[in-house]
Amino acid sequence: MAKVNEHYAKLKSSYLFSEIARRLREFQSAHPEAKIIRLGIGDVTQPLPPAVIKALHEAVDEMARAETFRGYGPEAGYDFLIALIAKHEYGARGVSIAPDEIIVSDGSKSDSGNIQEIFAADAVVALTDPVYPVYLDSNVMAGRTGAVDERGRYARVVYLPCTAENGFEPPLPERPVDMVYLCFPNNPTGAVLPKPILKKWVDWARQTGAVLLYDAAYEAYIRDPAIPHSIYEVEGAREVAIEFRSFSKSAGFTGTRCAFTVVPKEVTGRNAAGERVGLNGLWLRRQSTKFNSVPYIIQKGAAAVYTEEGQAQVRALVGGYMENARIIRSGLQAAGLSVYGGENAPYIWLKTPPGLSSWDFFDKLLNDAHVVGTPGAGFGPSGEGYFRLTAFGSRAQTEEAISRIKTRLSR
Repeated sequence: MAKVNEHYAKLKSSYLFSEIARRLREFQSAHPEAKIIRLGIGDVTQPLPPAVIKALHEAVDEMARAETFRGYGPEAGYDFLIALIAKHEYGARGVSIAPDEIIVSDGSKSDSGNIQEIFAADAVVALTDPVYPVYLDSNVMAGRTGAVDERGRYARVVYLPCTAENGFEPPLPERPVDMVYLCFPNNPTGAVLPKPILKKWVDWARQTGAVLLYDAAYEAYIRDPAIPHSIYEVEGAREVAIEFRSFSKSAGFTGTRCAFTVVPKEVTGRNAAGERVGLNGLWLRRQSTKFNSVPYIIQKGAAAVYTEEGQAQVRALVGGYMENARIIRSGLQAAGLSVYGGENAPYIWLKTPPGLSSWDFFDKLLNDAHVVGTPGAGFGPSGEGYFRLTAFGSRAQTEEAISRIKTRLSR
C-alpha cells in the first residue's frame, strides 16, 4: 500500500473556501431570486489590454509557420522579455538587476509556494498574520510547520501579528528564523510599508542571515510616491531578498499566467557544512528540473505590456480597479465601518461591527445585502474580527454592492 504525505492532513486553508461555497449554496437554494455580487475573490474581471491581444495573435501566427515555430523555450524565459523586465521594472527606478537574476514563470503564486523547496527541511519560517494562505500551506505540505493547535497556529511557525493596533506593520521576529514572507502591498490587509520600515527589515536580515521572501505582486497599485515598488530600492536588499512579481493583477494575466522571480547573485544560504551557497543557482535548478518555461505565445503577450500602448492600457486597467477601491472604501466609511487599505492596493480590509465575528459578518452581508466577501479568520488567527473585499469586480457591480451595504446594513 502506497504511503501518503501525512502533512497534507494538517492543512486548514481548504476549510475557508469550502465553507464559503457551502453557505453560498444553501443561501441560493433558499433564495433563488437573490442576485449575489461577489467581491471576495482576488481575480480580475476586465479583458486583457488590446496591445497584449495583438501580440498574442501575432505569436500564434508565428507558431503556424515552420520558419518561426518554436518548441521548448529557454528555461529561465526568453531574452526579449527578460530584457524588458530589467529595463522597465527595475532600471527605470534606478535599480540594477542582471538578466540572469530574473526567472520567468507561470505565476507568483507558484513561485512563492515553490521557493521553500530550496531551503532546508528544518528551516524556521516567519509569516505575517493575517497571511496569503499559499505561504503557509506550502510549508505545511513540506513538513516544516509542526502540529496545529485549536487556534489554527502551527507550532514551528513564527507569527508576526499585523492588526490595526500596530498599523498592520509586522514586528521583527523575536527569535532566529531562516526565512520571512513579506507581501506589500499586502494581501489581505491592503497595507504598505514605507522605505524606512523596509530598510529596518533589510538591516535585520543582513544581521541575522535570514532571507526575505518579498511578494510585490500588487506594486502597480501603489499611488504614494514615497512607497517603494521593489524591495531592491532599499540599500542592501540584494544581499538578503528574493522578489516575486506578476503580470496577473496589473495586466490581467490571472488566466493567461506569466510572472517572474528575481534572485540576486548576492543572496545566499548555508549548507550543512556551514558553507555559503548562492540561491540563484538553486532556484534556477529547481525551475529547470520541474518547470518547462512559460509558452512563447504568452511571453510575447507579456512583452507587449512594455510597449507605449501597453503601458497606457495597463495604467487604465489599474486605475479602473483603484476607482472601485475608492468607491468601496468611501462607501464603507459612510456606513460607519472602520476601513483600511484600498489606497495603494486593490484590497479593502474592514473591522467587523462590534459583537460580530468575521463569519458572522459574512452571513450578515450575504443575507442582508446579498454581497460576498472573505472572512478575515481565513487568513490566520489575527484576521479574526476583520473582513476582506476586493476591487476587482466591474464598476456596476461595485457600485451596486456598496449601495446595498450602505442601505441594508444600517437597518
